[in-house]
Amino acid sequence: MLNALEVFTTVVVGVMVGVEFSVAFVINRILNALPGDNGLIGRAHGGRMLGAVMPVWYSTSLVLVAVWAVAGWHNHGTSLVVTAAALLILSVIMSILLLVPINNQGKTWTPENRPEDWKEQMSRWDRYHYVRVAVIIAAFALLAAALA
Repeated sequence: MLNALEVFTTVVVGVMVGVEFSVAFVINRILNALPGDNGLIGRAHGGRMLGAVMPVWYSTSLVLVAVWAVAGWHNHGTSLVVTAAALLILSVIMSILLLVPINNQGKTWTPENRPEDWKEQMSRWDRYHYVRVAVIIAAFALLAAALA
């Protein structure tokens, strides 16, 4: 049963990492290259859609990793799982303090009501997001290592 939990947790976290990596290095670059206000509209829509899904995904990932750490407390690799959990906690804290406030504003923007500095705010969100992606990739790598 523990093996199934380990694999399931690693897959859930891995897919989350893939989505966040795609946002950082594919989707946002596509949106930034669109003419006119199309990138703004796309980012606002993405902020609404992913802003609804990702909190559940991050929380679920963290709970799964915590259950893995507790259930496998005396097994080899538990320190890797605990460290992965700490990194996921860091990613949640980063999200709440740095990314969500920008996202909450950005998801309401339209070409008519956007602030003058909307591109700078999106650029700041992107920089924070790159760091968060690095943190969750590290957590995922630790979970994969714990499986080995």
